[in-house]
Amino acid sequence: MSRVGKNPVKLVDGVNAEVNGQTVKVKGKLGELSMQVHDNVAVKLENGEIAVSPKDDSRETRALWATMRNLIKNMVQGVSAGYTKVLEIQGVGYRANLQGTNLNLQLGFSHDINFPVPEGIKMAVEKQTKITITGIDKQKVGQVAADIYRMKPPEPYKGKGIRYEGQQILRKEGKKK
Repeated sequence: MSRVGKNPVKLVDGVNAEVNGQTVKVKGKLGELSMQVHDNVAVKLENGEIAVSPKDDSRETRALWATMRNLIKNMVQGVSAGYTKVLEIQGVGYRANLQGTNLNLQLGFSHDINFPVPEGIKMAVEKQTKITITGIDKQKVGQVAADIYRMKPPEPYKGKGIRYEGQQILRKEGKKK
């Protein structure tokens, strides 16, 4: 019995859900999300809660049970409060600015990098060294942040590069004379 899966997802104020077969649609003040739930899992909407239950007792179904429940919980939280990731840029001459629907990054390469902002994602650049990524889809926000991070991950000697806010970089000692 899954401890996570057996807890129903409570709908917050201002969030409406609709279950139609294996499709779950969630509407809130920030937008609307929908998801197709796996066939091995049953979904019911009752008393302002979305309950997820397994259809059989196989290993795959038990794994999917809690996963589907958490994906629905992430959708409810996304349309009510949204998700935010903050990236910090460190290094001399490293900076970012927003130009229309493109994020322009200067990261010490011979050329600037133009990163197109995906639909459903909002970006803000503060002080040219802090990028705030917001959206209602947790997976999409995390993927966009990871794509930007991967362009110049922090290096261990001087700590230069793009890092998540609050991320600690394990520094190495340089060459000795």
